[in-house]
Amino acid sequence: MSRVAVVTGGASGIGLGVARQFVADGHRVAVFDRNGPAAEEAASELRAGGATALAVEVDVADRASVQAAFARVRTELGPVEILVTSAGIESFTPVLDITAEKWDQIIAVNLTGTFTCAQAAVADMVAGGWGRIVTISSSSAQSGAPSMAHYAASKGGVISLTKALAVELARSGITVNTIPPSLVDTPMARQAEADGDFPGVDVIGPMVPLGRAGTPADIAGACSFLCSDSGSYITGQIIGVNGGMYI
Repeated sequence: MSRVAVVTGGASGIGLGVARQFVADGHRVAVFDRNGPAAEEAASELRAGGATALAVEVDVADRASVQAAFARVRTELGPVEILVTSAGIESFTPVLDITAEKWDQIIAVNLTGTFTCAQAAVADMVAGGWGRIVTISSSSAQSGAPSMAHYAASKGGVISLTKALAVELARSGITVNTIPPSLVDTPMARQAEADGDFPGVDVIGPMVPLGRAGTPADIAGACSFLCSDSGSYITGQIIGVNGGMYI
């Protein structure tokens, strides 16, 4: 069944992988990204394959931007039925060097942005009696990570938010789950590698129990299942798609 799906951070990395999977599943997809031209490029790629795809430039840390983006989706695609919150930023900073501004920025995008998008989508889902939300958190929130106190805290908040939403929305026919990836080969990971913040995808990949880094398609496959009718009895869960890096 074709649904209307919103994917935040959909212009690259995990978000783009999810958007590609959703159009393969037959859904109409809105690609949200703060990089408007990249969002349009992604949507154009999806449309070239015959899909219905809409690009929307949106800053998830800006409530007015989020509300305007969801209003546009309702007008052009219909009520929102599926939401995957992949928009996020990371930072590698020793705890003594984390500024108030950097802390606030990480929380605003990763945690508050996730909440704002979920809140904007839920009314449509409640009205329709059906909804699927998948948040993208991080295994760093489960295991901790050096020089990432602000990032891990934001993603830990996403995990707790997911559970709270799952409990509150269950009787409305809405499931809410989170996927906390570990090492995934994305432009963000490659940039961190180039910046010298971690040894590198190709160095760490062989250390993963399954012997390789994850791909956006790996995360997207799990999103596809969780957002399908087959995933209707799974809610409030942390679905680790991490090659065995965190068990």
